[in-house]
Amino acid sequence: MAAVDKYNVESAEILANSALHLPITQAAPIYEQLLTIFPTAAKYWRQYVEAQMGVNNDDATKQIFSRCLLNCLHVPLWRCYIRFIRKVNDRKGVEGQEETRKAFDFMLSYVGADIASGPIWMEYIAFLKSMLAVNTQEETQRMTAVRKAYQKAIVTPTHHIEQLWRDYENFENSVSRQLAKGLLSEYQPKYNSARAVYRELKKYVDEIDWNMLAVPPTDSCKDQMQWVAWKRLLAFEKGNPQRIDSASNKRIIFSYEQCLMYLYHYPDIWYDYATWQAKSGSMDAAVKVFQRALKALPESEMLKYAYAELEESRGALQSAKKLYESLLGDAAETTALAHIQFIRFLRRNEGVEAARKYFLDARKSPSCTYHVYVAYALMAFCLDKDPKVAHNVFEAGLKQFMHEPVYILEYADFLSCLNDDRNIRALFERALSSLPQEESIEIWKRFTQFEKTYGDLASMLKVEQRRKEALSGTIEEGASALETSLLDLISRYSFKDLWPCSSKDLDHLSRQEWLSKNIGKKVDESALSNGSAMTDKSTSAPSGVPTASLKVLRPDTSQMVIYDPRQHHGTTVPSNTTTAILAAPNLSNPMATVGGAASNPLSNPIVSMVDGVSSKAFDEVLKATPPALSAFLAGLPSIEGPAPNVDIVLSICLQNDYPTVQTKKATSLPSQRTAGPAPSTSDLSGSSKSHPIPSNSSFRPRDRQLGKRKDQDRQEEEESTTVQSQPLQRDAFRIRQMQKARGGSASQTGSVSYGSALSGDLSGSTC
Repeated sequence: MAAVDKYNVESAEILANSALHLPITQAAPIYEQLLTIFPTAAKYWRQYVEAQMGVNNDDATKQIFSRCLLNCLHVPLWRCYIRFIRKVNDRKGVEGQEETRKAFDFMLSYVGADIASGPIWMEYIAFLKSMLAVNTQEETQRMTAVRKAYQKAIVTPTHHIEQLWRDYENFENSVSRQLAKGLLSEYQPKYNSARAVYRELKKYVDEIDWNMLAVPPTDSCKDQMQWVAWKRLLAFEKGNPQRIDSASNKRIIFSYEQCLMYLYHYPDIWYDYATWQAKSGSMDAAVKVFQRALKALPESEMLKYAYAELEESRGALQSAKKLYESLLGDAAETTALAHIQFIRFLRRNEGVEAARKYFLDARKSPSCTYHVYVAYALMAFCLDKDPKVAHNVFEAGLKQFMHEPVYILEYADFLSCLNDDRNIRALFERALSSLPQEESIEIWKRFTQFEKTYGDLASMLKVEQRRKEALSGTIEEGASALETSLLDLISRYSFKDLWPCSSKDLDHLSRQEWLSKNIGKKVDESALSNGSAMTDKSTSAPSGVPTASLKVLRPDTSQMVIYDPRQHHGTTVPSNTTTAILAAPNLSNPMATVGGAASNPLSNPIVSMVDGVSSKAFDEVLKATPPALSAFLAGLPSIEGPAPNVDIVLSICLQNDYPTVQTKKATSLPSQRTAGPAPSTSDLSGSSKSHPIPSNSSFRPRDRQLGKRKDQDRQEEEESTTVQSQPLQRDAFRIRQMQKARGGSASQTGSVSYGSALSGDLSGSTC
């Protein structure tokens, strides 16, 4: 595999599968290559060792087991190990049995706490039962060993805990029923506790992918979910109040070791493991974890600093110093941070002179930046209480880093601590004379802020004017930059979060300032409405004015376009689209149904006609559409934006003569819309609230007569109205006035109108 792609899981799986079909001499180099990249991949170790066992290469098998067992706490791999041990020792008689028993004890001390270790416990117990006992003493010893194995197994939360408990009951009862009663009553609560822990533990274990290979952290969802799953399991093991052996941390250690098999390249897991060991009082164990971590991640500066901190905290200064020196490493790779941290370490543990001596050497390093000068100067000032040395260090650095605005500001802060206003002004003047305009913005800002805080009125105004003159060319303000604005006054007379105006006034002034700077430009109306003034990159707010409102990002609605279904060729219009609109009308808000159909291209047969749809299909849709709705849809204008203009739609509804429903059909859909309980007072005043609509079965002859009378009244009202015969009105105000007049006449005659499902006008009258 190529170096850049060495952690490619798919390629690794292909190689591992190919090695299965090769002779061991050809497969061994492949396994070695895989295990160099994935040293904690238990499945590859197992595949490798089984290949060696298959050719009875015992020496190579033992060597492989010695390399992998302690770092791969994986039950299938360990079962492979015990199978090998039993095969080797079966030919040695009693001596071989003792060696096998020790191997079982060794295995259970490492993986006996695994939730999948049930078969190992059962195999171990079966092995103990099979051991030969020559005399009564040996038989007693054998029975005692079996009992102890059972008692350990039944308090371990495993998948086979219930089976182990049943086997233990049978074992004790087979030996002595009288003794079994006391032992079982003693271990019953422990078993119940272990079973409860198992049920909780299983929830966390089931989330873990036990076939995952250890790769560096990625942004993939799978890797992140596995990290979360392991963190949950570790938190459960640490905080579980039902832990069986609260005095022992073996389960937590076991969980961390298993976690590192899969999150081998995650520095946070290594750090958590080491710090947990240190907090538990096992400092030596914590040191070993850090040593393993640096072997796994030799380039991790974070882990080196953490390890050095641990060594320094326990007094191992030489070990800590070696770690800092390893961070310095090659001069070409040394970072300024490594210099700074080593100076601080020397100052803490070896004194001022050692730190000063190293600083003088570090100055000559090509990796020395202004950060090293600032760090050492502040250390001399704050810790050594020597402002003279600090001042000399800043002056020495100024010769090299006059072009660094941040260094100038750090130097100015130091002089402010000394109350040296004369040298502060001199420093600003020197810096402004050498820095280019585009890099002097922050220096000018700090200079004006300094004069506003500590200078007199004349110097304050003078520096402010100089700043405007110097920066007018960089921020493209032109002549307006030289003018004094109210924002400048606000900046001068504010303090921290206290302002001589309200936030509303401040936003208003900021908008006015932007407008004044764009007087000569063509300003879009949408730019004013959507707050483009607040996002203009060229606007430079005066020093001290809050910029929170200046950074509000708003969409430019002028760039929005309506969805065009013709962009997707082959889109078809369902033939029952219009029928669906009429089949489920929104009776509480009739206009909502039609408005939704008009605004949604996929539900509007007029808008959704695309290339490829025949006119014949469109005609069929129109045939199934009521005449009034067809006339309304045909009269709708083309939409030029996210939503149609309401005034235009209303004018079309008022100025067009739509077909009216015949009187003989009044008992169908129109009568259903107008039938209902008597309107309330608010209804008579013109309110259009929703009302329950009775079903067809609730109509009575009297209701039908009322429906006919309503239709006649509505027809007379429409005939007496001359609005529809007038030419098309363009004035929306006049149109609305006409609507109000029409609504008023309806209310005076004692009738109220409910919204039509076609236009939303007041159309149907009720008594």
